[in-house]
Amino acid sequence: MQSLQSLQSVSSPSSPLPPEAHGLPAVLDPALLKAARQIYRTFYEVHPEEMQRPIGVAISRKTHRGKLIFGERPVLLPSERFVPLNQIEPGLH
Repeated sequence: MQSLQSLQSVSSPSSPLPPEAHGLPAVLDPALLKAARQIYRTFYEVHPEEMQRPIGVAISRKTHRGKLIFGERPVLLPSERFVPLNQIEPGLH
């Protein structure tokens, strides 16, 4: 059983780590999710022959620029977020 102190550190707004680092689901900014979907869609419009599926998009929270990630989950810069493919695909159909 976790102590009250460790639970507070996970849910504390002053915690320097993002929620997903604690195993909690991240709540994405809708504009960030929209930009990630556009990056994903554009890639497959330009490269329709690409067979390998990405695991998601690493995207800047400030500029909304990003890139598809193939392989293992990336190490992100402090201003970046990782949007997994399962959050990107539902809005594409």
